[in-house]
Amino acid sequence: MHPDKLGKTIKNRREILAITQMDLAELSGMGLRTLKAIENGKSNPTLETLNKLMDVLGLELRIDVRKPKF
Repeated sequence: MHPDKLGKTIKNRREILAITQMDLAELSGMGLRTLKAIENGKSNPTLETLNKLMDVLGLELRIDVRKPKF
């Protein structure tokens, strides 16, 4: 998933749950600056960071196998 789309998805879910950026950062154990960068599509978070966010937001991170483009 492209960082812009990932950031929008995280931000949208956070807003649906009425959680502030500060609260989400604290609950997921990351810095506010890091979360803002992720939401703005300016960061490429690690799998560990994504798992922490997904856990707090009640989302599931999934990898699908698809047909190669070559």
